[in-house]
Amino acid sequence: MSGHSKWNNIKHKKEKADAAKAKIFTKIGKEMAVAIKAGGADP
Repeated sequence: MSGHSKWNNIKHKKEKADAAKAKIFTKIGKEMAVAIKAGGADP
């Protein structure tokens, strides 16, 4: 059953990268929400 190990390695790397990416986008989204709420009538 060759090939399973390769996908498993890719999966672990992808999970780590996706988690880091999600963390960044979540942070940016929160900052945007705060800026929009505090913004004003016409930015």
